[in-house]
Amino acid sequence: MSVLSNAEYDIYHIAHSGVPLLRDVEQLNPDVIIIDIESPNRDMLENLNQISQFAPKPIIVFSEQQNTHTTINQMVKSGVSAYVVGEVNQTRVKSIIDVAIARFEVFQGLKRELADTKQKLSSQKNIDKAKRWLMETKQLSEIDAYHFIRKIAMDNSQKMDDVAKNILSVASIF
Repeated sequence: MSVLSNAEYDIYHIAHSGVPLLRDVEQLNPDVIIIDIESPNRDMLENLNQISQFAPKPIIVFSEQQNTHTTINQMVKSGVSAYVVGEVNQTRVKSIIDVAIARFEVFQGLKRELADTKQKLSSQKNIDKAKRWLMETKQLSEIDAYHFIRKIAMDNSQKMDDVAKNILSVASIF
């Protein structure tokens, strides 16, 4: 992409279609991945999917021709942060890259937040199950069961979730 070489960007690698990109991305660790392609094929989409899964980076796709709605959706699901059709002049490149990076960072933040929320929900479910087991087997109130788990966690410098998992592990034996 000649527009990039004329701009303020360093181009470290130019990959050719059909070559797995994940290895190159892991070795070079680029700030942004820019792909110039007529029309993405299944192999390219698979490459993008692997990059997004194992070495997430902002991905910008420049295409000479408009693709189908389905192809665009597949690219977005594969981690493409920006999809640009047609000629691109040097003045637009920086803003396209900046927007793609910003969109990528927002998306990564949402993914982290979702993962954290799922983890907290899973922990809370474990604690609730352990409390129920203690309430049924030890005839404790819900508050006492909670305090029991909390005390063990504090005494052993463990997370309540880990203590709850241990209790549930013991409970599964009985």
